[in-house]
Amino acid sequence: MQITPLEIAETLAMVNKQNLDIRTITLGLNLRGCVDSDVNAVARKVYDRMTSAAESLVPTAQQLEREFGIPIVNKRISVTPIAEVCAAVTAADLTPVAQAMDRAGKEVGVDFVGGFSALVQKGASAADHKLMDSIPHALAVTDNVCSSVNVGSTRAGINMDAVLKMSHVILEAARATADRDCIGAGKLVVFCNAVEDNPFMAGAFHGSGEADEVVNVGVSGPGVVRAVLADLPKNADLTTVAEAIKATAFKITRAGELMAREASQRLGVQKGILDLSLAPTPAPGDSVAEILEAIGVGECGGPGTTAALAMLNDAVKKGGVMASSSVGGLSGAFIPVSEDAGMIRAAEDGALSLEKLEAMTCVCSVGLDMIAIPGDTTPETIFGIIADECAIGMINCKTTAVRLIPAIGKKVGDTLNFGGLLGYAPVMPVNNHAGTVFAHRGGRMPAPLNSLKN
Repeated sequence: MQITPLEIAETLAMVNKQNLDIRTITLGLNLRGCVDSDVNAVARKVYDRMTSAAESLVPTAQQLEREFGIPIVNKRISVTPIAEVCAAVTAADLTPVAQAMDRAGKEVGVDFVGGFSALVQKGASAADHKLMDSIPHALAVTDNVCSSVNVGSTRAGINMDAVLKMSHVILEAARATADRDCIGAGKLVVFCNAVEDNPFMAGAFHGSGEADEVVNVGVSGPGVVRAVLADLPKNADLTTVAEAIKATAFKITRAGELMAREASQRLGVQKGILDLSLAPTPAPGDSVAEILEAIGVGECGGPGTTAALAMLNDAVKKGGVMASSSVGGLSGAFIPVSEDAGMIRAAEDGALSLEKLEAMTCVCSVGLDMIAIPGDTTPETIFGIIADECAIGMINCKTTAVRLIPAIGKKVGDTLNFGGLLGYAPVMPVNNHAGTVFAHRGGRMPAPLNSLKN
């Protein structure tokens, strides 16, 4: 499908007036050639591989920004899950590999590096345990490295031992960075049904089914959708609203398709996927919460919010798939509290609770994202929150995730301030009636009946 000059002109108007951007160009790299029994040798190989493969990524992205006038907010690298790369490593601590990833990312000028990760949905290897144990220290001594652990899937069920372990890891990551508003936990996400081509952090990693080098693009544009809905009459019916969202998503995705094609050609790597996710920022107007309110919800979190989000997510996907044959990743609408000015306001007003956010995750792209909770929250409570979210993903055959940030030394009503795209997070109350028995039963929650698809 040709991309016309009229489309480009329309897109530039979206950029200038409505905060349209390409949220990320992410270069996925296969690191399986970096295997060694010596962790420092692995670290050296990882650094060399990343710096050589990604040396043109940032200059190419900057050139595309200048030529097409569309901001590319983040340039990122995702790599093979490090637990797999370190399968032969004899050392117990894998932090040197994370430090090499951080140095390489800074050398080539990217904003984040993802893939300090493990996939343990059915069981954990020795290397997986080493990686999970290394996460708190690794995230504390690096700036741009992000970590993810997949603990469940529709086909495998949920590894409840891994869920409990990760509840402790989240707390330890927060404590290790308590002097920096617990940012370690903000760079860590726990998944169910993680996808292999996600360009967004903190969950990006380069899956085993991917080519050696792939460029994946994540588009954005909640401000564009909100502006379109603001121009609709108040008596427009929901079919009209959905059609307006769908048409807007098509235009946004075409801009991403153009950038993905050009980046792939200029970097000389395979074009991967286009992720359609509406990713908000703390900037005024660039908010998914404000889209829901433009649809007609009184304040995000109030009755009707989940229904409005379901319609938004569906319309975005319908519009996007018509604009590109390479839609993948997560695709839909993100609801990170700290990164969305409308979500922050709703949380501070008491309109948006953790329980309502959980309900919203049943119909959105991912899950409970960038949520600050009291620093004295118990591991069993965190376990329960992760388990609940994983169950939603497992039963509904969708990706769900949890990125909780225990605010060490802080209580409900206090804030964590991360700056930049990560914004700030009001500390939200949690239900403390988790008990202790469920978290410590262990074992694997069996896969649901709808996993039997063959």
